[in-house]
Amino acid sequence: MNAGKHVRHWINGKPYDGPAERQGDIHDPATGRTTGKVDFASAEEVNAAVAAARAAFPGWRDASLARRTAVLFRFRELLAAHRDELAALISSEHGKVVSDAAGEVARGLEVVEFACGIPHLLKGGFSENVSGRVDAYSILQPLGVVAGITPFNFPAMVPMWMFPVAIACGNTFVLKPSEKDPSASVRLAELWADAGLPDGVFNVVHGDKAAVDGLLEHPDVKAVSFVGSTPIARYVYETAARHGKRVQALGGAKNHMVVLPDADLDLAADAAVSAGFGSAGERCMAISVVVAVDPVGDRLLDRIRERVADLRVGPGDDPRSQMGPLVTREHRDKVASYIDGAREQGATVAVDGREVEVEGAEHAGGFWLGPTVLDHVTPQMDAYRDEIFGPVLSVVRVGSYDEAMALIAANPYGNGTAIFTNDGGAARRFQNEVEVGMVGINVPIPVPMAYYSFGGWKDSLFGDSHAHGMEGVHFYTRTKAVTARWLDPSHGGVNLGFPTNC
Repeated sequence: MNAGKHVRHWINGKPYDGPAERQGDIHDPATGRTTGKVDFASAEEVNAAVAAARAAFPGWRDASLARRTAVLFRFRELLAAHRDELAALISSEHGKVVSDAAGEVARGLEVVEFACGIPHLLKGGFSENVSGRVDAYSILQPLGVVAGITPFNFPAMVPMWMFPVAIACGNTFVLKPSEKDPSASVRLAELWADAGLPDGVFNVVHGDKAAVDGLLEHPDVKAVSFVGSTPIARYVYETAARHGKRVQALGGAKNHMVVLPDADLDLAADAAVSAGFGSAGERCMAISVVVAVDPVGDRLLDRIRERVADLRVGPGDDPRSQMGPLVTREHRDKVASYIDGAREQGATVAVDGREVEVEGAEHAGGFWLGPTVLDHVTPQMDAYRDEIFGPVLSVVRVGSYDEAMALIAANPYGNGTAIFTNDGGAARRFQNEVEVGMVGINVPIPVPMAYYSFGGWKDSLFGDSHAHGMEGVHFYTRTKAVTARWLDPSHGGVNLGFPTNC
């Protein structure tokens, strides 16, 4: 994208051409330069988007399943064809390396493919003759206008956890993406239009808390999906629920990776580095705590340090780069502050990412922080208690499996966890006992496939429903039970044409 770009809202099938009362800056995290502006929505723009979605709902709700799936399949093909373009766009505003951004698009594409099967997913139940000549059956129907509020770390994938399923179910959608990297959402809206989605079914409004509150409080929005930090997730859940809406609000995480003494330490070290520093640690499923069960701590740390020393930090569009910058200067500074804090509280800084050097004078102002490893971290330290959301990996040493389990149980988050072991009995016990929503066994980032559902436990989820999969289908529909008696059969006349589902 060229410098000086202007990102507008997308309302009723086209860019919104009204004036913006407020705007935000868009930055290139690799250089620190401002590359454009994004309009911030006021109540007027939020109302316009919801009104467009409300007007489009009756026609889309009544569209045949065949028509809906045809649009979804066309969108799927366009998304696959434009994957590289979207990846470059994400990298330019978020900072993650292009290969990582392409992976993000691919995981979002999986949800689109899942939603393409909506005719099967929306089948209800049927019981004949529940009473004399009485049949009973259930049908799933859409809610109406629904909204999604999504974070900066996955500007394409997380929205695609929501809107493909919502739209496939017959709802209309208003997306409020992060204002830090807004362009991908508008490009997705353009692809929807190219796929033949009717105007108003998918809308995008940019902005900050004013736009969020406008959606949470709007009487015509029936459900809200949210992904972000736990304090904001709690706020979204409480505010939307207070206004009578269905809510799924996925919050923060502190994901532990337990390494037992019998584990393959090379595999465990590879996993810890990959899951801890991919996307600069700006993932809700990042491994931020390695729990080393005695006596593996020193040997595991040595292997982690060896691998970190070989990582290349650089701009996202450089194919040699393995890790890019953080998304903003303020976020980089906040993450870096945990390093000094950990040292002051007694941790050892085994690898200090503040010493990273990036090639090129043009990158001197970038939001850089290299991979950082903290050793001898304890649960009382801020670096352990807080969700840092950056490339800081903490190593906590414990004496036994039971201590590791107690550590995870005491943590308020329950998003993801992993165990590395060659003992099948220990792994099975772990998956049964651990109080966490997503579990990996010798897999460091246990993100479920699209036909399962994504979500954590405890303070990592507010509401009852997880994202995508069948839980997503149920979240975006409501069940109607019908009891019917027909006393006389009816005849429709002779028609020799081949029956179709259109």
